[in-house]
Amino acid sequence: MIRAALLIFLTLGTAFGAGVTEESILFSGVRFRVVRVPAARVQVVWKDEKGEPYRSFDKVQSAFSRKGQTVKFIMNAGIFEPGGIPSGLHVENQKTLHPLNLADAPGNFFLKPNGVLHTASGVGQTEPAIIDAASFPRIEPAPKPGWAIQSGPLLLIDGRRHPAFNQGSASRLPRNGVGVDDEKRLVFAITAKGEVVNFWNFAGLFLQLGCRNALFLDGDISQMAVNPTSPVDSNLFGAMFVVAE
Repeated sequence: MIRAALLIFLTLGTAFGAGVTEESILFSGVRFRVVRVPAARVQVVWKDEKGEPYRSFDKVQSAFSRKGQTVKFIMNAGIFEPGGIPSGLHVENQKTLHPLNLADAPGNFFLKPNGVLHTASGVGQTEPAIIDAASFPRIEPAPKPGWAIQSGPLLLIDGRRHPAFNQGSASRLPRNGVGVDDEKRLVFAITAKGEVVNFWNFAGLFLQLGCRNALFLDGDISQMAVNPTSPVDSNLFGAMFVVAE
């Protein structure tokens, strides 16, 4: 059992209006920034109205501003190829914009099992789920997600760490990921500035946050902005998670 002393919560005063609340969490000696939000508030974006990838946070902010909305949360949403093309499945508004990728190759994305985060819309609710990417095309009836992204590896699989992870691993880097907790909220986590973590402890964080399934998103290029009040200078990404009002 992990000692409670390893997990310290500090809710930051970043929520104003109906914005988004960020928590600072210390787990196993590493500081993380965490946001928990109902899936119904979250969308994924990749391309603008001209079909060009947004790539950066400020371009997404500008696009939502033109629609009369303000971005309250934004984070990169998974591994991508040159030009900002998602490495795997990308679905927006029930339209598949990039196909599922079950290939075998080197790199984190292809460390099997990798996974798909998707939402299934019901009456008055949006139900999120993280599943093994290989099982996604075999679901019956076939899912019609409101949105979906693919990344890898899976951090947690039904409450267990990915079998390739090693406790005490020296591979410690900045990382971000997403899980689904027992309240069916999306739980976003990223290492705080200057912090690094191995996969074993990163998966353990999501266990302590009440998630049974969680997905790695990306490494040291990752960024998250919460309730920004001005354009955010960011790295270049593929898909991005957004909460806007």
